[in-house]
Amino acid sequence: MFNSRPSLRRAALTVAAGAGAVVLLAACGGDDSVSGQDMTGGTPAAAAAGAQPGASFNDADVMFAQMMIPHHQQAVEMAELAETRAGDAEVRDLAAKIKAAQDPEIVMLRGRLTAWGEPEAPEGGHSGHSMPGMMPEDDMKKLEASTGAEFDRLFSQLMIVHHNGAIEMARTEQAQGADPEAKALARTIGTAQRAEVERMQKIIDRL
Repeated sequence: MFNSRPSLRRAALTVAAGAGAVVLLAACGGDDSVSGQDMTGGTPAAAAAGAQPGASFNDADVMFAQMMIPHHQQAVEMAELAETRAGDAEVRDLAAKIKAAQDPEIVMLRGRLTAWGEPEAPEGGHSGHSMPGMMPEDDMKKLEASTGAEFDRLFSQLMIVHHNGAIEMARTEQAQGADPEAKALARTIGTAQRAEVERMQKIIDRL
């Protein structure tokens, strides 16, 4: 009976030592986990700015697609007016090519947004976002009211401004985007529309 107290003290020390070892191991394990995150680039600091976790796209990609869809839609509307209003055969041909190129691109842009799980329009709509080259409603009405040579010149002038806006948006996507398909489409848009701007400038010079 006299020896029971030392035995109890030894048992308590043994339990305390074991608990300390468990705490120490847990702490070491936690350090290894953090270290592993650092080495694999899993920390927020290692992620690209605006990148979505576990995805290959970022905010720039989403903005590009959401803005380019209505931008293309307006260009298609302008091109459709040329079918019945243009007086110059080259203007009609160019307008048809613009529509033929941009209709499928709208489908592609919608497809990227669907793949990313993003809406077609940003929250709150497009009113709070500036789209370079978008034609004001007054200019659209002027274009709708014109025919023949007047339409040809106005269409070319307005479409040049519109195209330059799309080229700017495409350049931004190539510089800031992350999605390979979106960046490839931006490159295609930029190349095609630069060539069309040159062609429309020649049309204006000729008219």
